[in-house]
Amino acid sequence: MNRLVVATTNPGKVREIIGILAGIEPRITLVALDQFPGLVEPEETGETFADNARLKALYYAAATGLPAVADDSGLEIDALNNAPGVHSARWYGTDYGVKFRKIYQLGGLGSPARFVCHVALADHGHVLFESTGIVHGRIAPEPKGTNGFGYDPIFFYPPFDCTLAELDLERKATVSHRGWAFGALRDYLSRGPGLGARGSTMGHRTSESKS
Repeated sequence: MNRLVVATTNPGKVREIIGILAGIEPRITLVALDQFPGLVEPEETGETFADNARLKALYYAAATGLPAVADDSGLEIDALNNAPGVHSARWYGTDYGVKFRKIYQLGGLGSPARFVCHVALADHGHVLFESTGIVHGRIAPEPKGTNGFGYDPIFFYPPFDCTLAELDLERKATVSHRGWAFGALRDYLSRGPGLGARGSTMGHRTSESKS
C-alpha cells in the first residue's frame, strides 16, 4: 500500500490536511511525522512560499524514504506591504495574541489581506506536483472564533460574513488557501499513477477563492 508523509509538526495543519486528503484513502495511507521520532526540522531559508514548500518536501522525502508532501503558507496584508508573508510563523514571536496586537498597531485593521498556501509533493529527489491556493479577505476589527489556528481569528472572509476561525473544518476547507492547494493535490493523486510511479510528470495548479 502506498504511504505518504504529511510533513508538518503543526497539529492544526495536520488536522486540516488529513481532513482534506481523506478522500484518497485507503489507496494511500497518510503518515504523520510523529512516526519518525528524532527527525530534525530543516531550516526554512526560501524567499517564497514555493521555495520553502519544495525544500521541506524534498528534505522529508529523503529523510523518511517515503514520498512526502509539505506546504508553506502565510498571511499577506496590503497595509503592511504584504507582511508577515513567508515569515508568518516567526513574525514577532510565536504568541498569536502578540502578533494580532502588532498588526493592529501597525495599521492593519480593515486592510485587504490574503492567505497563501503552496504545496509540494516530492519523491526520490524530485518534485512531482505543486499547487497554490489563495483566499482573499480583510483584517477583522477583533479576533473571533476558536475553530481555526494561527491568524484565522483575525481573517475576515466577506462571503461568509465571519472569520475563518468561526468556521468548522469542513466548511473552511471549501474556501481556504489550504483547502484549495491540498484539494488540487487530492485530485492529482486520485487520478494519477500512484505514489512512487516512475516517469511521473510534474504538475502545477493555482486556485483562488475571491472575497
